[in-house]
Amino acid sequence: MNANYRNFALWVIIFLLVLALVTLFQSPGQKAPSSEITFSQLLTDADAGNIRDVTIAGPEISGHMKDGRSFQTYAPSDPSLVQTLYKKDVTITAKPPSDGNNWLLTIVSSVLPVLLFLGLWIYMTRQMQGGAGKAMGFGKSKAKLLTEA
Repeated sequence: MNANYRNFALWVIIFLLVLALVTLFQSPGQKAPSSEITFSQLLTDADAGNIRDVTIAGPEISGHMKDGRSFQTYAPSDPSLVQTLYKKDVTITAKPPSDGNNWLLTIVSSVLPVLLFLGLWIYMTRQMQGGAGKAMGFGKSKAKLLTEA
């Protein structure tokens, strides 16, 4: 294998490892899998007193049953839902609706610093090897060889 391909493969492996580490540390907690239920099932379970807590984020509702199972559903505009849940002693948490483009922002914010770091690292190593290092003063010695003459 050519030395250039080996170096490129090494950089790709290093990049993937750093990206994996950044992703691992940015989201350490994994959410428990939740089952999708219908809105009518949510109302039925609320009337039966089977719901422990809910989180309402715009039209998205997620929560936990009293037996520990988690659920999620999509709610239409129902002004009586909060009152129904409150009467059944359900803990209600409200959050702003999630943005649909949030995943793109997450990817860019996690990948961009890694790319900048790797680009700077590659630039500096090439400068120190003497490639275009005269302007920066890296890699080339200014010492002159003295001869007897």
